[in-house]
Amino acid sequence: MFNMKIMKPEPFTFEAGPRAVLLLHGFTGHSADVRMLGRFLEKKGYTSHAPIYKGHGVEPEELIKTTPEDWWQDAQEGYEYLKFLGYQEIAIAGLSLGGVFTLKLAAENPVKGIIPMCTPVYFDNETQLTKGFNLFAKQYKQFQQMDEADIETEVKSLMTKAEPLFEKIEPFIHSVRDQVEEIYTPAFIAQSVHDEIINPESADYIKEHLASDEKKLKWFHQSGHVVTTGPEREELHEDIYMFLENLNWEQ
Repeated sequence: MFNMKIMKPEPFTFEAGPRAVLLLHGFTGHSADVRMLGRFLEKKGYTSHAPIYKGHGVEPEELIKTTPEDWWQDAQEGYEYLKFLGYQEIAIAGLSLGGVFTLKLAAENPVKGIIPMCTPVYFDNETQLTKGFNLFAKQYKQFQQMDEADIETEVKSLMTKAEPLFEKIEPFIHSVRDQVEEIYTPAFIAQSVHDEIINPESADYIKEHLASDEKKLKWFHQSGHVVTTGPEREELHEDIYMFLENLNWEQ
């Protein structure tokens, strides 16, 4: 068996102007989920920072050793890092689980605007979590060029070991759902019609329950769950840029 070494992804910070955007990736993902968006915003004069949560961007065996509280801490530290760099006005865009953290950050901190993308507020361990983690684990093993039979055995073992983690994610997401009504921040909600991981009705819930006066939900018809890298990403980028440009920035 030949194990191919996989390059470890890194967080990024693209500094371009006084307006900052925190970019948050999804469960099993990493900074590549939002890198193209970061580069696009950089060209438009926006600074961006994307952390990587503990256990992410590495093998699935490491991911299952971490907790939602670990990841939430990393998201908070990303927000604090931008403040440390001197950015006073921060918007947040988050994909999937990153969208959950986006909502929680906005409920608990001063935030200029939020962009939750394909963000779950309803979460079913059995179908959604299992499907996403199973796909991630299988693809990671395939990148390592493992034998198919070995992949099946290892993924099956990982799914069993991951169950305690799955049981922690659902209540975390539901606790954030209860905070949505406390958010008064302007919001642009992006949701794929053919989202294969989460229940798209989550987007309707977020729009309906946000206390924000300024909120818009847009559906993307050709994209899957990772809308940030899908076929409509350029349209999404422009929509995000227009949303950011219409916020009441002081600078």
